[in-house]
Amino acid sequence: MSSYGYQILQTLVTDIEPASNVKAAMNDINAAHRQRVAALERAEAEKLQIVKAAEADAEAKHLAGQGIARQRQAIVNGLRESVNTFQEDVTEVNAREVLNLVLTTQYFDTLNSIGSSSRTNTVFVPHGPGAVSDVAQQIAAGGIMAAATTQTMKRGR
Repeated sequence: MSSYGYQILQTLVTDIEPASNVKAAMNDINAAHRQRVAALERAEAEKLQIVKAAEADAEAKHLAGQGIARQRQAIVNGLRESVNTFQEDVTEVNAREVLNLVLTTQYFDTLNSIGSSSRTNTVFVPHGPGAVSDVAQQIAAGGIMAAATTQTMKRGR
């Protein structure tokens, strides 16, 4: 327009009408971008669910472990009290015999609870004349090993 003596300083464009194939390409680009963002958000949500489920599982296992530890400590305290009470009442019996009696009682209580549970499928329990003494020997061996480990750890410090 300068050849005619006019100079264009500014224009106002009110409507652009690109070709239909250009419009389709632009729409495809925008749709692909939105799909990519949506996929990233879904993946992030799934990752968060997996992480939270794993954390909940770990916490549940930790709490279950604490519960089992407390239960075992209560059993040990109960056994100790039973042995002490029995020895006070019956002085002719030594601690090992009292412990064997308590173990026999617990063994039969365990058999009873296994048999009375409706959820028990199959449980193999050694049962014979020497079963209780075998259990007692295993417990004694475990106690000896625990004491030896404790002593070793104390010396190592």
